Amino acid sequence: MQGTAINTSKGTVQVQVTFEGDKISTVSMLQQPNHPQTTAAVPVLIEETLKAQSSKVDTVSGATITSDAYVQSLQAAIDAKGA
Repeated sequence: MQGTAINTSKGTVQVQVTFEGDKISTVSMLQQPNHPQTTAAVPVLIEETLKAQSSKVDTVSGATITSDAYVQSLQAAIDAKGA
């Protein structure tokens, strides 16, 4: 499921989520800002998502804008599965 593309001041953030049944099995980035803080934050956000199995993940320090957009796009993908 693709999440909504979220435009931020740093660039566009969009995730894609793969499910195995009701479980989130993978999260990949379709779009992300070309920014060092984003590059560092994305693996952390994905790891936290796989642990939490939800969009309830902590913001990555130094990448608040990207983290917030990631969560929005992730939640849209989760919601789309349930639709």
